[in-house]
Amino acid sequence: MSNDYSQVLQVLETYLDALHHTDEKRIAEVFHESALYAMSTDAGGVMTRTMDEYIPVIEKRESPASRGEEKIATIHSIEFGGPNTAFARVSGVLGSTGYVDLITLMKIDGRWRLLTKIFHTTPA
Repeated sequence: MSNDYSQVLQVLETYLDALHHTDEKRIAEVFHESALYAMSTDAGGVMTRTMDEYIPVIEKRESPASRGEEKIATIHSIEFGGPNTAFARVSGVLGSTGYVDLITLMKIDGRWRLLTKIFHTTPA
C-alpha cells in the first residue's frame, strides 16, 4: 500500500498546485469526470457542482500564483478504506479565503482520482 500512498499524495499535491495556479486542465486530470463538488452555505444548505459546472468556474478565476501569492496548502491526513478507496483532509488559503477540503479518492482503472470534494471556507 506504500505505493498507493505515494500515488494519492502525488494526486493531492497536483490538485493543490492546480488550485494555486488555477489550472483547469490539471484539475480535470485529478478529478473523476463524475466527481461531486459540494460546500455548505451560510444559510445551512448545500451547494453542489458537477465537474462540467466546476471547470468553467476555475477557468474564470484569477490564480493566486499570478498575483504573486505564496502557495499555502497542507495535506493533514490520508486514510485508506481498502485497496481502492481513500480519504484525505487538506487545508489552505486562496487569496482572502481559507478552506478545509474533505476529499474522497478512488483507484479506478489503476489510477487514483478525486471523487468528492466537500469543503468549508472562512475568511483568511
